[in-house]
Amino acid sequence: MPANDPHGRRFGEAAGAYERGRPDYPAGIVHWLLEGHPRRMVELGAGTGKLTRALVGRVGSLVAVEPDAGMRAAFAQVLPDVDVLPGSGEHIPLDNHSAEAVVASQAWHWVDPRLAEPEVARVLVPGGFLGLVWNDRDETDAWIAELSVMLEEFGTSPDAGYRPELGQLFSPMETIEIPWTHVASEDAVVDMVASRSYVIALGGGDRRALLDRVRAHARAAAVATGGVAVRYVTRGYRARTAAVS
Repeated sequence: MPANDPHGRRFGEAAGAYERGRPDYPAGIVHWLLEGHPRRMVELGAGTGKLTRALVGRVGSLVAVEPDAGMRAAFAQVLPDVDVLPGSGEHIPLDNHSAEAVVASQAWHWVDPRLAEPEVARVLVPGGFLGLVWNDRDETDAWIAELSVMLEEFGTSPDAGYRPELGQLFSPMETIEIPWTHVASEDAVVDMVASRSYVIALGGGDRRALLDRVRAHARAAAVATGGVAVRYVTRGYRARTAAVS
């Protein structure tokens, strides 16, 4: 998925679906991001606050940055006591060396790393870290694989195709993978798909056709088990800026 793809600027059109359909994050990835007890943290591309709500109260200062006005409005409804500022990975509206950690969930693939990496390094204190997180659907699961075939027919791609790479401003990346299962309702599965950038961009007829097929696929699973077991692998990447000797 290319950085600065215009589809990435349309999430606000489906902010409600995003909030209802996207899963939260497993506790293990949150603990991993909070290792070392950073006191000042910035979250880029905060969306509707899916990761933010797990961080609230666990760092002394938490600032969210989100480029889309619709997503900021949804964020403010869910987390009215957390500052959410307009900005992006390429333009972070904070002072130099003002954070010990910068994190992003489901967001880094939308930035231009040539601009975002030095901008993050500017905001971090020496030795501070950048933490990147994705909830990827587990394509080894048969139900997920069938869902992905539907999405690919309409021009989307599997979740697990992106791996971040950072330049010389950062240390080699530490990584973590956490497999887990999110039990969702039929409606939530439809909202999860409806909130994907390429689905938002589909024409009305194609979008309705895809979502009808997704609903039928989810309904079959829900009838069998009482809920839709959506398997994920949460992948985390962490790298530090160079410390001052």
